[in-house]
Amino acid sequence: MAKLAFLGLGVMGGPMAGHLQKAGHDVTVYNRTASKAEDWVTTHGGAMAHTPREAAAGADFVMACVGNDDDLRSVCLGDDGAFAGMASGAVFVDHTTVSAAVTRELYAAANEKQISFVDAPISGGQAGAENAALSIMCGGESGAYERAEPIMAVYSKICRRIGDSGAGQMTKMCNQIAIAGLVQGLSEALHFADKAGLDGRAVVEVISQGAAGSWQMSNRYETMLDDHFDHGFATDWMRKDLGICLSTADETGASLPVTALVDQFYKDVQKMGGGRWDTSSLFKRLKAGG
Repeated sequence: MAKLAFLGLGVMGGPMAGHLQKAGHDVTVYNRTASKAEDWVTTHGGAMAHTPREAAAGADFVMACVGNDDDLRSVCLGDDGAFAGMASGAVFVDHTTVSAAVTRELYAAANEKQISFVDAPISGGQAGAENAALSIMCGGESGAYERAEPIMAVYSKICRRIGDSGAGQMTKMCNQIAIAGLVQGLSEALHFADKAGLDGRAVVEVISQGAAGSWQMSNRYETMLDDHFDHGFATDWMRKDLGICLSTADETGASLPVTALVDQFYKDVQKMGGGRWDTSSLFKRLKAGG
């Protein structure tokens, strides 16, 4: 078993760290709001630290799942950052969805300290984290990935190295681009069914078994029809991710017209007060006449 640190105990990171402790690893956690770390230790055992550096001291692997580029920089860099506490040869695994640019920046900073850095964004939502069924897409050196993969296997159903540093984040962008279009398509289908006087549940029961079927359809149509939008990944976070996708598309020359349009639809949801509603709230926008 390994000595681990886990930085960030939100709806994703908390369960992921819990799976590691349950698997027998020696886990020290850090969270910006210390009370969350205290509650985690009460529930799962392990230990807590008051700074990322303290948490990372002596750890073989340091895992992070925080909010955005700036949050990731803050837990990695500086006198109290994880890199300052990590020993040569340790591996930092970042599960945050951030830009490929900050990933490469931190990869370089880690290399200077002889620390390995694996970008490993996740997909599967809160349920995936709680049920240890996440999809993990990774970038970085193959040796570092091979060392970290057995640790990540504790909370994943699939974990793959896609390529060099940044490749994991680029793959997560593909994931979010695909989801944006799927959720909008599902929302429009349910909206159309309602306007046509059809039973939305009966419609989905049939079409989900054919070419229209998707994870979003199977897992979100009932909550959408029930007007419940508190099931995981929030609109605010989706807009953050789509902003990364659109910015990177400008750099790479990719054309993302549907993604750009759906991003604006999510902006409408935010204006409705739905920043914390889950991403299926595109349906609520349509019902409101969006």
